[in-house]
Amino acid sequence: MIKSMLSGFVRLHILHHASLESIYGVEIIEELKRHGYRVGPGTVYPVLHQMEEDGFLIAEKVNVEGRIRIYYQITEKGRQVLSESKKWLRELVEEVLEEDS
Repeated sequence: MIKSMLSGFVRLHILHHASLESIYGVEIIEELKRHGYRVGPGTVYPVLHQMEEDGFLIAEKVNVEGRIRIYYQITEKGRQVLSESKKWLRELVEEVLEEDS
């Protein structure tokens, strides 16, 4: 159950950061670690690839110091999903935190 929930949070983080600027795998892993997630390449890269296949992200290969790095940008479909997800997240957070008051 926890793994399934965390997968959704990881996807939201990815969409959010890709909506701000192009992102790449190691960068997202580091960002997630700053938020307390314990995820590695075996988790993040399959999610990025699946999100690209689903049309939420578009990938671009860039040569960085002789190595190919794949940058991901959010698509219009990804922006729509992020926007809708923010509405659901806002409502959920308000409800859950309200109960703690």
